[in-house]
Amino acid sequence: MAVLQDDNSSRWRRTTVLALKSAGSLGGQLVLLIFVTLTLLFFLVRLTGDPAMALSGDSVEEEVLEAIRKLYGLDQPLLVQYFIYLKNVLYLDLGTSWVSGRAALDVALERMPATLSLAAAGITVNLLIAIPLGTFIGTDRFPLLRRVVDFMVFIGQGIPGYVVALFLIQLFVVEWRLAPSTGNVGLASYFLPSITIASFLAPKLARVIGVNVADTLKEDYVVMARAQGASYASVVFRHALPNAMLGATALIGTQIAGLVNGIIITETIFGWPGVGRLLLDSVLLLDFPVVQAVVIVTTIFVFLTNWGADRVIELIDPRLRNR
Repeated sequence: MAVLQDDNSSRWRRTTVLALKSAGSLGGQLVLLIFVTLTLLFFLVRLTGDPAMALSGDSVEEEVLEAIRKLYGLDQPLLVQYFIYLKNVLYLDLGTSWVSGRAALDVALERMPATLSLAAAGITVNLLIAIPLGTFIGTDRFPLLRRVVDFMVFIGQGIPGYVVALFLIQLFVVEWRLAPSTGNVGLASYFLPSITIASFLAPKLARVIGVNVADTLKEDYVVMARAQGASYASVVFRHALPNAMLGATALIGTQIAGLVNGIIITETIFGWPGVGRLLLDSVLLLDFPVVQAVVIVTTIFVFLTNWGADRVIELIDPRLRNR
């Protein structure tokens, strides 16, 4: 009994040490990522123009421009501005919006729920389309129809999302008047943007699932199950599809992470009040604090999403979990 307790205690200590090391490594990676992103962004955005010109409105008098630069610290050397910004970031102060006068972090965070809800709707539609299509493509039934579907999926990979968005607006808004075209006015507002998002995500995911299903159906244990009388549907849905989703989970995580950064066009076309549209507006207005806040917030989200996808893969794949 004492030996068993010692073994359990030793195992618990090893697990705790590994967890602390993992958390420390994760935190270090995140800090390094934020530092590099913040540094590159700070200097790159300042190559886009003079914010004083954008903030001065119709006035171009040098006295007015100098007053604006002094107000926002833009009259100081660039390296001095950078180190002041770094010091403020350590206190979670990402600056104040030069347009609205509000805290830049607050402006970015209040737009994040709209983007995340739209991303969730788009990913849901993506899965509802890609999983059935990919499963069908990976099987060996109905070869003619399967080739047609595979060809359509292949063509779908090459169609830009904004083309689909404009087509949907023309069809559902202009012609049929069945959906709102801009803004977030309720559940109906999610219909067109989520289909647009799925249009450029589903084809690639479907092809990955299709390849994985086809490979799994060639495995010896699947052939043995078929030889022992298992139905084709049972083999596909109990063996081939779950194994196919193991390989597709990493892609889904990447799509979720990339969607937050790549949703700018969709939000702009549909007038969606999310961080994508906020980022574009802030770049056009040279509102550097908000641009930096949006990028830092989305960078953290992308990092955590990729980390979460890795953990999900470990949970559902016993080989990785045991390792």
